[in-house]
Amino acid sequence: MRTRPLAETTKRRPLGGALPRAALALVAALHVAGCGYNTLVAQREAIDSQWAQVENQLQRRNDLIPNLVEVTKGYAAHERGVFEAIANARSKLIGARTRDEEIDAANEVSGALSRLLALSEAYPNLKADAQFARLSDELAGTENRIATERRRYNEVVQSYNTSIRSFPTALYARWLGFQPEKYFEAPNEAKVAPKVDFGTRPPAQ
Repeated sequence: MRTRPLAETTKRRPLGGALPRAALALVAALHVAGCGYNTLVAQREAIDSQWAQVENQLQRRNDLIPNLVEVTKGYAAHERGVFEAIANARSKLIGARTRDEEIDAANEVSGALSRLLALSEAYPNLKADAQFARLSDELAGTENRIATERRRYNEVVQSYNTSIRSFPTALYARWLGFQPEKYFEAPNEAKVAPKVDFGTRPPAQ
């Protein structure tokens, strides 16, 4: 009967133990990745849901703009630069195809609207116009709602972005298609909701 050399026996024994350990490690890794994947999916869905709330308020603001512009034109028709800036920004927002484009266009609208509202300081008759006052009040209320939904959106984005950058999720998040989401940062003009002091408003007719 032929006896195997001791060296050969010694070399083959560790292999039998290494395979089960590697398999267990792989199973554990897949389990962790699976749990992390489900968490990321839930966080991304929360982002989409919250962005829908932001869009509702952006649409509300977009609907107010045409009437506000028409009233302003009645007193400051030659301020074409302001009106063109608003029209262009509004068109970009309506035509945006991605969330990033919507964010950039929404911020552009905010800046253009701030310039429009500032015209009331240069045109006293516009400032005293009852319809302009009403529309501006509605716009200010909508801007407050946008600010609230923006904050909530940024909170869920922060949670998601932190998750995909944290260990061990960072090891597989991008490979599974999870990319960082853009924050909806308010432009300097929108950090304070539009507020116009109309003084004494004319009595309702």
